[in-house]
Amino acid sequence: MKLSIVIPVYNERNYIEKVIRNVKEVDLGYNVEREIIVVDDGSTDGTREILKELENSDEFKGILKVIFHEKNMGKGGALNTGFNYVTGDIVVIQDADLEYDPRDWKEMLRLIIERNADVVYGSRFYGASHRVLYFYHFLGNKVITYLINILFNMTFSDIEVCYKMLKREILEKIKPFKSKDFGFEVEITAKISKLANKEGISVYETQINYYGRTYKEGKKITWKDGIKALWYIIKFRFID
Repeated sequence: MKLSIVIPVYNERNYIEKVIRNVKEVDLGYNVEREIIVVDDGSTDGTREILKELENSDEFKGILKVIFHEKNMGKGGALNTGFNYVTGDIVVIQDADLEYDPRDWKEMLRLIIERNADVVYGSRFYGASHRVLYFYHFLGNKVITYLINILFNMTFSDIEVCYKMLKREILEKIKPFKSKDFGFEVEITAKISKLANKEGISVYETQINYYGRTYKEGKKITWKDGIKALWYIIKFRFID
């Protein structure tokens, strides 16, 4: 069994090497081969040079593949590119900063391997450790998640979370994605919800830790992305 880890990155020179090492070395609790697919989304801060060095090193030979965008296409655009290179049985998304801890994958994998889950979402709201930060981000996420649940008849607690793990066969059914920006989170959740309702695929959530960043530390999502998310919910429920 192989796990494909897809990492979209934009201007994260202070974090990217540590993130890649973390996902390479983390104990998954199972004998699972892993491949790391990084999509550099037009970085201009030196991230690209770090990635080239890592990809060409003996340490990451055969494990790490890096794809370079010549211009920034957004998180959704970077993930769309990365998904085209996966060869694993299971796929997980990892952000290029240190907000999330790959050690949380162990339980997500257990649900897929032992409980035959098709999709597993992490949730920052089930009691694990999380950094106390912006109320309006919390509120916006809750509103977006609540609307998804109403319109798609689901019971998610945290759809804007990075950690989404799914069987590759499910990914093949729902890609490609139209959203180039953070609207990807709504689009993938809408498509998964439709499959859950129509085909009965098994969707789980489990608690994860969250070590959020401030804007000073490099956080990129803004209130504008929250407004866009409301439109995406309507779009992917009633139009697409």
